[in-house]
Amino acid sequence: MIDDRFAPLRAQLPYQADLTFLNTSTLGLSPQVVVDTIVQSIRAFEGKNSSGQHDEHWLVVKGQAAELLGCLANEIAFTRNTTEGANIVCSGLPFSWGDEIITSSHEHAGNIFAWLGRAQRDGLHIKVFEPAPTTTETLTRIEALYTPQTRALSIPHVSCANGQVLPVQTIGAWARDRGLWYFVDGAQAVGMIPVDVASIGCHAYATSGHKWLLGPKGTGLLYVREDALDLIRATYIGAYSNDGPFDLATGQFQFHPSAQRYEYGTLNGAFVAGLGAALTWLEGFGLDAIYHHDRALADLLRAGLEKLDVEILSPDEPESRSAIVTFRLANMPYTELQSFMMKNYGLRVRGIYEGGLNAIRVSLHLYNTAADVERVLEAVEEVKKM
Repeated sequence: MIDDRFAPLRAQLPYQADLTFLNTSTLGLSPQVVVDTIVQSIRAFEGKNSSGQHDEHWLVVKGQAAELLGCLANEIAFTRNTTEGANIVCSGLPFSWGDEIITSSHEHAGNIFAWLGRAQRDGLHIKVFEPAPTTTETLTRIEALYTPQTRALSIPHVSCANGQVLPVQTIGAWARDRGLWYFVDGAQAVGMIPVDVASIGCHAYATSGHKWLLGPKGTGLLYVREDALDLIRATYIGAYSNDGPFDLATGQFQFHPSAQRYEYGTLNGAFVAGLGAALTWLEGFGLDAIYHHDRALADLLRAGLEKLDVEILSPDEPESRSAIVTFRLANMPYTELQSFMMKNYGLRVRGIYEGGLNAIRVSLHLYNTAADVERVLEAVEEVKKM
């Protein structure tokens, strides 16, 4: 149900009052406490000539992230975004010429470009499935692509194109039975729906701090399962990647026994502090309550669009739905519709070209209200009458 506690939250967001923000899937709105934490941390670190990296607070935030994802803190690495996490995994897996990777047609460029680059470089084959309207058919489509040369799966937890929640746990069990490496792009999931990487069964899972988690832009999380740390080889290596002494004469070097091995250089400690502040802020409302609020808003929008006889591209199956609703109008291309909604109604939405959908994506989060949904429906109704 829509949670009335969230209605006053707009006052805590440093965002233009005359715009209705419906694009969390691209960039979330950071609350003022996150911005203040970043500024205060920069001043504190500069005052003691420190980056704030790997200090006590660093470990606290990793603990928060581990609790959020359902894993151990030593399985978490801080990254700059989901793209960096995807690149670490893609570059680190031990592929051979002719190996096949199964992925979906709904991949974000930040993930799929890494796999395309690796395929071009090392003679790999990318095999693509179109997510189906139901979880059962989606798995059937994946199974149809499997051959003895298949080595890995790279899929989104939630599609950036239409908000479809893929059956990542069922897919994980299927991949495990076939000995496949399994990577999940969680950019559109963490902070919006419950995530438990242990139950998913993936080797690695990446997400961004700047979307549904409402953290600083330029923050991300990479989970690598403890038993996959030596499988996913760190290819970018720096001062924080090693453990213990090293010796140039003998070549002595040992990777850090945790996911810290992937943190190959100095990160912005103030951003990590800001991410911690965002997690604390969200935890104060309860992630389960946020999930139900977001879904209620999405269901309200969906019902309104159905009454207007609008083509909805997000899945109808309840377990495949999220807080993202994607739709298109027959009488206006997505580029023109996006511009119309912004100019005439102050609605910040995103046009969707991924998968050739020619559509509009609306992302609803805890700072959105039923009034925001009604404004979208008003805009759509006007366009349909043109």
